[in-house]
Amino acid sequence: MNIQAGHIISQIKQISGRIFERILSKRNIDAFNGAQGRILYVLWQEDYISLKELSDRTGLAATTLTSMTDRMESSGLVARIPDEGDRRKTKLALTDKARSLQSDYTAVSDQMNGIFYAGFSKEEILQCEAMLGRIYKNLKEYDSISSHHAEKG
Repeated sequence: MNIQAGHIISQIKQISGRIFERILSKRNIDAFNGAQGRILYVLWQEDYISLKELSDRTGLAATTLTSMTDRMESSGLVARIPDEGDRRKTKLALTDKARSLQSDYTAVSDQMNGIFYAGFSKEEILQCEAMLGRIYKNLKEYDSISSHHAEKG
């Protein structure tokens, strides 16, 4: 049996990223790019979270997030707010500008879902989402275990 899930998922990520950027361009949405959209999506679900929490929820490395959020702060999409419980820490908060973009993101996301699941029945969509969720869970568990072992070194 020739199992290619990893390769297929990688290809899906590449192609869907290009399509997402193209849709943004066609809709004249230039306030954020696809990667920034992932960050905004998480913040639209829950505002005022740490970079660590954002990293966990987006799957992006903390170093990548730092430079991305710097650019997003410069363009007025997010603000760094001192953590009331620990002044050494900061939380990320959406600006009004970012909140106003949520409907644009939702429209693009809905269009992407239509492309992803063209020709799928509702049952097939639910099965696919469940299987992808299981793969994601397996990867997160492995990552947690392997990073823990790496720290012990």
